[in-house]
Amino acid sequence: MNDIPPLPPDTLVLLTGGTGLVGSHVAERLRADGVAVRAICRSPQDAGFLTDLGCEVVSGDLSDAESLASAAAGVTHAVHCAAKVGDWGPVEQYRSVNVGGTEALLRALAEQWGENPDPVLRRLVHVSSLGVYEARDHHGTDESEPPNVKGIDGYTLTKAESELLVLDGPNGIPLVPATAVRPGFVYGVRDRTVLPKLLAKLKSGGFAFLGDGEQLLNNVAAANVADAVVAALTAPGAVGKAYNLTDGRLVTRREFIRVICEAADLPVPTRSVPLPVAKAFAATLEASYRLMGKDHAPLLSSARVKFLGLNLDFCIDRAKEELGYTAEALFHEVMPAAVEWAQRNEPNGAPADGA
Repeated sequence: MNDIPPLPPDTLVLLTGGTGLVGSHVAERLRADGVAVRAICRSPQDAGFLTDLGCEVVSGDLSDAESLASAAAGVTHAVHCAAKVGDWGPVEQYRSVNVGGTEALLRALAEQWGENPDPVLRRLVHVSSLGVYEARDHHGTDESEPPNVKGIDGYTLTKAESELLVLDGPNGIPLVPATAVRPGFVYGVRDRTVLPKLLAKLKSGGFAFLGDGEQLLNNVAAANVADAVVAALTAPGAVGKAYNLTDGRLVTRREFIRVICEAADLPVPTRSVPLPVAKAFAATLEASYRLMGKDHAPLLSSARVKFLGLNLDFCIDRAKEELGYTAEALFHEVMPAAVEWAQRNEPNGAPADGA
């Protein structure tokens, strides 16, 4: 394990996406270490959690170059968590945020840090995704496999594009010292997107396993991602590299659903759909939805087949060796707390709005 130097005492970290699941845990982790954090938010009035942590919250948007330049003034490091997420919709809507917004942030940081920024005293950590890999079964895939620039939807495609932009540098901009981390399925308290929708599906009795349910999920606790992000801010030799992130112990889909159901006091579903049938049905639905110009995802899509039906086991040895990554947070301890938080924050039992 490499020794990771601490952040200098005068560190000021610019954080995007701080109201989201990963961003809020990064802020929490940095503030626990006494690190100054400036969070740029579209709606600062909705950033009470960050304010309570002692973060400086400023108004801004990735589409507003002036607000980015102002937010970047004086920062020494940056963590880019903001992204448009989802599994449906026009690619250009995702590209404008995930690629265009990332390029705008790179421009603001390059202007702030100058032509030759010190990679120790100046660094950007870009939160990418294991979704940059091809949508197939994975059994120990490591970072030697390049990102798939085709993607199965707007999100996975533009996450691959934005990661390449960060690590290779956009045309005409001095290269910002940057590291990318690729978390898998992130879970934890303050999840306002995936878990509330999954709980609603389980409560309705509409959930079914795809295949036998014994495939591994690429689960990673938000707290584990935050640990890796903070280490990547100063890790020697991390500039220009990407790191796969999952928990040290992966769970099968059946274990994943069973733990959620037990925490929510719900019956564990038993229905299953053969995986080939699910894949064919998803392809048919996607084709018809695109033909009809539907603006919402079908009941089953390629992204949902991937999430529920493919084996998603990725190698995290590089993160362990170079970031000192330990993945201490454990699924069976974190997920019940996440379920309790989601239930407590669902207005009238409806899924909470995304942030």
